[in-house]
Amino acid sequence: MATSTNLQGGGVNVLPGTPAGMPKNRRRRPLLVLRRTILPHAALSLLGLIFLFPFIWLLLTSLKNPSEIFQVPPAFFPEKWQWSNYGNAIGSIPFFLYMGNTLLLCAVNIAGQLFSAPLVAYSITKIPWRGRGIIFSLVVATMILPAQVQMIPVYIIFAKLGWINTFLPLTIGSFFGAPFYIFLLRQFMMGIPGELCEAAKMDGASELRTYGQIIVPLLKPPLMTIALFTFVGTYTDFMGPLIYLNDNTKWTITVGLQGFLQDHGAQWELLMAASAIFTIPMVVLYFFGQKYFMKAGSTLSGFK
Repeated sequence: MATSTNLQGGGVNVLPGTPAGMPKNRRRRPLLVLRRTILPHAALSLLGLIFLFPFIWLLLTSLKNPSEIFQVPPAFFPEKWQWSNYGNAIGSIPFFLYMGNTLLLCAVNIAGQLFSAPLVAYSITKIPWRGRGIIFSLVVATMILPAQVQMIPVYIIFAKLGWINTFLPLTIGSFFGAPFYIFLLRQFMMGIPGELCEAAKMDGASELRTYGQIIVPLLKPPLMTIALFTFVGTYTDFMGPLIYLNDNTKWTITVGLQGFLQDHGAQWELLMAASAIFTIPMVVLYFFGQKYFMKAGSTLSGFK
C-alpha cells in the first residue's frame, strides 16, 4: 500500500513513484498561464483597441463642435456633447429615403445569392455529370478578373437593355451566383456524406427534394455567412450606384453621403454623425452572425 512521505522543508506530500519534478511543475504553472493565456489575450486586446480607435474617434468627432475638430492639440473628448449633430445630419439629406433604397438592394441581393449559389454548388458537388470539374474551374477562374476590366463591357450591356437609372444592374447579377459563394458552398458540401443523398434517392426522393430537405438544412452556417457578406458588400457599395443611378431619389446611402459632402462643404461633425449611423447595421449584423461565420470559416479551412 502506498504511503506518503514529507519532503524536508517543502511541506509537500509525495507518493512513492511520483516524479520528483512535480512540485517544480506546480511552481511553473503561473508562468504557463501567463505565457499561454494572459499575454496572448492582452496582445489581442491591444490590437483590438488599435483597430477600434478610428471608430471611437468617429463617434467622438460626431459629438463635437466644428471648432473642436481641428483643435491643436486635438481634444479626445468634446467639451460639450453635441447630440443635436445627429438630428441635423439626418435632416440635412433624405436619409431615410437613401437608407430604404440601400436596404431594398441588400434584401434583393441576399435573396438572389441564397437562391442561386446553393443550387450551382449542389449541382457541381452532388450530381455526377460530365464536365462539372471543368465548369467549376471556369467559375473559380472568373474570380481573378478585376472589376475594372468588367466595368465598361457590363455598362454597355445594361445601357443597351435600357436598365440605366434602375436597380436592375445592381441586383440581377446576384441571381446567377457569385463565384466565391459557389466555391464556399462546394467546400462545405464536400464534407456532407454522400450516403445521405443516396438514402434519400433510394426512398424515392427527387434531386430537388433531396436538395431542399437534406442539403439545405445542413447549410445554415455558410448561408448565414453568404448573407452577411452580401449585405456588407451591397451596403457599402459606392461605385455601382454611382455609375448606374442618375436620379437622386434612387441613391443609396453611400452616394447620399458623398452628395452631402458636396452640398454642405466641410461640416465634418454632421458627416461623422451620418457615418456613425451608417455603420450601426453592419455592427449589429456582425454580432448576430459571427457564430455562423466562424463555423463556415472553420469548415472552409478544414477544421471541424
